Amino acid sequence: MKYISTRGQAPALDFEQVLLTGLASDGGLYVPETLPQFSREEISAMAGMDYPQLAQRIIEPFVSDSIPPDDLRQIIADTYAVFRHNAVAPLVQIGHNQWVLELFHGPTLAFKDFALQLLGRLLDYVLERRQQKVVIMGATSGDTGSAAIEGCKRCKNIDIFILHPHDRVSEVQRRQMTTVVGDNIHNLAIEGNFDDCQAMVKATFGDRGVLPADRGLVAVNSINWARIMAQIVYYFYAAVALGGPARPVAFSVPTGNFGDIFAGYLAHRMGLPVSQLIIATNRNDVLHRVMTTATYGRQSLEHTLSPSMDITVSSNFERLLFDLYDRDGSAVSKLMRDFDQGDIHFSDAAMSRARALFSSYRVPDEETCAQIASTWQDCEYLLDPHSAIGVKAALASGIGDGIPVVTLATAHPAKFPQAIQRAGIVTEVALPLHLADLFDRRERFEVLPRDLATVQAFMANNLGA
Repeated sequence: MKYISTRGQAPALDFEQVLLTGLASDGGLYVPETLPQFSREEISAMAGMDYPQLAQRIIEPFVSDSIPPDDLRQIIADTYAVFRHNAVAPLVQIGHNQWVLELFHGPTLAFKDFALQLLGRLLDYVLERRQQKVVIMGATSGDTGSAAIEGCKRCKNIDIFILHPHDRVSEVQRRQMTTVVGDNIHNLAIEGNFDDCQAMVKATFGDRGVLPADRGLVAVNSINWARIMAQIVYYFYAAVALGGPARPVAFSVPTGNFGDIFAGYLAHRMGLPVSQLIIATNRNDVLHRVMTTATYGRQSLEHTLSPSMDITVSSNFERLLFDLYDRDGSAVSKLMRDFDQGDIHFSDAAMSRARALFSSYRVPDEETCAQIASTWQDCEYLLDPHSAIGVKAALASGIGDGIPVVTLATAHPAKFPQAIQRAGIVTEVALPLHLADLFDRRERFEVLPRDLATVQAFMANNLGA
């Protein structure tokens, strides 16, 4: 399988090259040239598979030119062996045809473990074979950083630099990053917001000269195709468990950067009967504004009780645009150039295609807290604020009674005690045993100004031998 850029000017690459590349040389994002297709009979046969077996079935077509099946099977087995629930992604019913898919049983209690535990092992495998060293650079609004560090910390061929907005992630999220010991791990607290951090990452990928010639630069943000690929699996897993393909399933996805819900879109295109994908957003509602006004534009970032969604530029939306504009790289390239200058407006044809599958809903903090309280009162199920936004959007979607709606529960509620307290929940939310001493661990991080040159100089001066 080959991968092509959304902007049409970069060379096609194989999986191994895409894994180690991140952004395409033309500034675009890599997507598969074609998608594997699964028939109804093949999807029905998935019902007897456990999570690792299903992951092998879904992922193998994407990597077959780079990783032999037996090696991939071992990588996948090692990836999901570290999850704390035997089902890996258990489904919990919280109402009539309302379900929660728990994606927080990995080491860092967030859905990003599904992709980044796999990504770390894929990098380990490829870099050992190539005898190559790389630098990982990523920006995080809360969960990506800890999941990336946890997934990649074991690899001796990697130096990790994670940027997070100083004092703008939850304390649990910060400590999960900053208490991991390793000479190759560098946490940088940037005096700015997430968009500032992400802009520095993108700028560095556009100027590889800041690093030695023998050090590649690898993305761990969801611009890395391997992350999207890994997330496709749990859409199949949930849908099959609820009777797919005999009946369609809808998904409500709390999302800011569009990567997680884009994986659901790909699952739909691969043959999974998805009736609707609900984009659930907080006050930073760039995606909701796209769906309701056909306008994509920047607004001031607001800090909310759901910080992992405090994003105003949705990086992965470009991947959907590529399909909405008939995979015309030049059209996407022009749109993104125009976006650098201000708001852009999408064509009626493109929005008609998007609205055929996607809907959206915006949930401010007060409604988030109300949903946490309501769900707790109804069934004593405790939602984190991001998942509560997803449930609120699911309940407001108006989807018919015959279609199950699955909300992706993207994080453990113990990561966001402030939101739980604001919701009036009096029960104690304890961290799992493996993190019980988190607040006793020593933190290590550097506070740096919002200055690209300073950040790049720090990276260049702190590379391992």
